[in-house]
Amino acid sequence: MRATVIHGAGDVRVETVPDPVIREPTDAVVRVLRACICGTDLWPYRSMPASEPASRIGHEFIGVVEETGSDVSGLRRGDLVVAPYMFEDNTCDFCVEGLTSSCRHGGMWASDGFDGAQGEAVRVPQAQGTLIKLPVGPDSALLPSLLTLSDVFPTGHHAAVTAGVGPRTQVTVIGDGAVGVLAVLAARRLGAERIILMGRHPERTSLGRAFGATDVVADRGQQGVEVVRELTGGDGTHAVLECVGLRPAIEMAFGVVRDGGVVSRVGGPQYDEVPVDFRMWTRNITLTGGFTPARAYIDELLPDVLDGKVEPGRVFDRTVDLSDVSDGYRAMADREALKVLVVP
Repeated sequence: MRATVIHGAGDVRVETVPDPVIREPTDAVVRVLRACICGTDLWPYRSMPASEPASRIGHEFIGVVEETGSDVSGLRRGDLVVAPYMFEDNTCDFCVEGLTSSCRHGGMWASDGFDGAQGEAVRVPQAQGTLIKLPVGPDSALLPSLLTLSDVFPTGHHAAVTAGVGPRTQVTVIGDGAVGVLAVLAARRLGAERIILMGRHPERTSLGRAFGATDVVADRGQQGVEVVRELTGGDGTHAVLECVGLRPAIEMAFGVVRDGGVVSRVGGPQYDEVPVDFRMWTRNITLTGGFTPARAYIDELLPDVLDGKVEPGRVFDRTVDLSDVSDGYRAMADREALKVLVVP
């Protein structure tokens, strides 16, 4: 079969790889219908040394079950399924507590010898706990939105949930990437009263407005902080969702959060140190967020996607065939595309 393989920075290829097969009785084999490129996929695309071994890549996919292991129940050949960005058993103590990202028997796609999602098929470990059956057909117009349940929509939702967003909450979202605009959607879905989106790309902030942002602030740094403070009567917002930014983003987050408020930091960390000093302590600011337990959120988010109450698939602004996936990487790296859908 064909699959995306990364050989080094800027070197993504589609190559022939072995077909996936059942190795453990808890496995399934899924034929991929849709995959996509994530911002974290751009990290190795920008920086992977060519001296490292080439590897599969991708961690978001929807597909059709082709085969199941003997210990897998509730799934059968022909089922349409979505997979979270990690596989997990969904039965261990961490999973039961809702922290599926810490599953004792889980792991990451495209690492440690496991298949990447940007290919024609995937071997799915812990299939019964990982895969969520979808009640639509393989030609459904909902596939793009359902695909966002793999990672990016739950990540925006995780930011809003951990920040305590709810009715009457005022929220600032920092970042107009795919996670940021879907954090806007998540905050609106949870009933936020006001959502200020800090972003500088008009085509992305326009989508943010469509998803529920009430204000857009293009200014950065201290000037941006002052604008948000002015919009909020000098106080700042109850919640700030820092969505995959660099160090200046967390500095702005602390600048625009209301005393006693919450800053939630999600997405792959782009910086190692967080500037929490004595002044932050005196303001009673809470810092939260973390690694998204996507599997734990999918059952909650799925009904609204199926009913059309939310349309997170609008983040996909470019579609490529698997053979053109390298152009999809280039487009995202050059900020020509917000998020790229891949059709094998």
